[in-house]
Amino acid sequence: MQERKIVLNNEDGLHARAAALFVQIANRFSCNVYIEFNGKKVSGKSIIGVMSLGAFLGEEITIITNGIDEKEAIEELTNLIVNDMKNLI
Repeated sequence: MQERKIVLNNEDGLHARAAALFVQIANRFSCNVYIEFNGKKVSGKSIIGVMSLGAFLGEEITIITNGIDEKEAIEELTNLIVNDMKNLI
């Protein structure tokens, strides 16, 4: 199991386009992907689950991966949030 805390740095947080992109990338992996925020844990492979978190700019989420390709998944999803999502408008 891999776990990483990340602060959201894009203006809209994990809503609409950002959530869709996260789910699209999470679904490329075989491992389980979860996001925790404010005591709620959802599947990172579910667009409704991710959007239901209500996580916005500056808030900290935890990404959890568990399975055969968990290391690759957490690296790619972390990179997405830290580097790529900040450019979404």
